[in-house]
Amino acid sequence: MLDIIALLLCLHPETTMTTIRQFSLIALALLAMTGRVTMLAISRWTGDGGSYRTIQRFFATALPWASLFWIFFRTHLFCPADVYLLGGDETVVTKAGKHTHGLDRFFASLYGKPVSGLAFFTLSLISIQQRRSFPIAVEQVLRSAQEKAAAQAKRRARPSAATLKRKPGRPKGSTTKAKTAVELTPELCRIQRMVRELIERIGEVLPLTYLVLDGHFGNNAALQMAQQCNLQLISKLRADSALYLPYDGPYAGRGPRRIYGERINPRAIPECYLRQTSVDDAIETRTYQLHARHATFAQAVNVVLIVKTNLKTQAVAHVILFSSDLALPFDTLIDYYSKSTMVVKSCQKVYISHMSKPAMDKRNRYADT
Repeated sequence: MLDIIALLLCLHPETTMTTIRQFSLIALALLAMTGRVTMLAISRWTGDGGSYRTIQRFFATALPWASLFWIFFRTHLFCPADVYLLGGDETVVTKAGKHTHGLDRFFASLYGKPVSGLAFFTLSLISIQQRRSFPIAVEQVLRSAQEKAAAQAKRRARPSAATLKRKPGRPKGSTTKAKTAVELTPELCRIQRMVRELIERIGEVLPLTYLVLDGHFGNNAALQMAQQCNLQLISKLRADSALYLPYDGPYAGRGPRRIYGERINPRAIPECYLRQTSVDDAIETRTYQLHARHATFAQAVNVVLIVKTNLKTQAVAHVILFSSDLALPFDTLIDYYSKSTMVVKSCQKVYISHMSKPAMDKRNRYADT
């Protein structure tokens, strides 16, 4: 336990020594205990000085967790020679009952459907050399009544197949809207605030270039949100996304210049864009890279298409990764996305399972900190 206290002494500028001693007892218990993590179970594994009332006091204390994460990382984990990415993802923890703070229905990818529980959004610094993720900001997802009502209204107003058919051409009375002037959703506003607070907190100690998010954020709004934070976005597009080659033909002589060329067929991409080919266990992998236009994006994006073909059955599948950084090489883009999604998800599951359950038993008091 003395070693744990020595590691936590760097947090003294932001908290008291009493809290640090309680934190060291709880950290030791979490590392040693088995079974379900509750405040009562933690108190049974802490020994002297870690009574149930002491554990309750700790989780009832409002702590500046974001500052504590950064101080601990900067003191013990930061390597100036390493390259760090900023990754973000949401984790859902199932929870029964009706009175837990922030309880709602969230989509859980493990279940493939919305479930009742708590959702936490985590920003992590991902080390490229160490292949490790360090949580640096965690915030509980709390949806307002207006946001819930808007989501329900959107589901009710979802058009049917009959209403989707309309006359060709531009609807009468529609106006041109700049694709860069997007209205961010409450979810993107929350993420943007977390990113800006983190960048302000770390200052010039650790310059960040890339923000890596999963396919849920593969859209123009998320790209504009990242660029407003002076970051380049790395994410994934839908497999059926409409991508077009940039138009390089002659000017028609009237009207605005064309920017969309031929539509890209992921199963028939010109060989000039092929960057790598490999065969492993009868699976052929072909990697293409090109600059492409998306119908809903404000600018061209750096697209990497990974096409896999089963040589025995001739079944074909593809994945579309993209970045707003047009100069990013294809192998680096794939490496950054794969490392970030793999490391962030594994780290979040461990982190949330250890930190959220005690708070859930007391209506999640720590979440507001």
